Amino acid sequence: MPSYSMGQAAKLLGVSPETVRRWADAGRLRVARDGAGARVVDGADLARFAVERGAGLHAVPEDAVPTSVRNSFVGIVTAVRVDDVAAQVEVQSGPHRLVSLVTREAVEELKLAVGVTVTARVKSTSVHVDLP
Repeated sequence: MPSYSMGQAAKLLGVSPETVRRWADAGRLRVARDGAGARVVDGADLARFAVERGAGLHAVPEDAVPTSVRNSFVGIVTAVRVDDVAAQVEVQSGPHRLVSLVTREAVEELKLAVGVTVTARVKSTSVHVDLP
């Protein structure tokens, strides 16, 4: 089983190495020492921790509209570029940046603008943007 340095674990989890160290010091993430004395995280432990952490990281509000799309990310609109027919909407959800191509009409109907909270729903290669 592979093991990961604190820096590698941080990159995989989308946080700083200092955050991983704090989690380890608090007992939230199990670490060991390698032959050189550096702290490392077992791959299976890191995978379990990532799943547990991700379960509630981008939770969709309970009163959200029911949908069959399961990959949902609550985030904030960081950019909207509109032309005559199409628009590009960028959403930041935690460490994830999502970009959706939608119609100009959809941007206007949903009143999408920088600073608006949205839920980005990803299915296959499409990103659907819904208001919370």
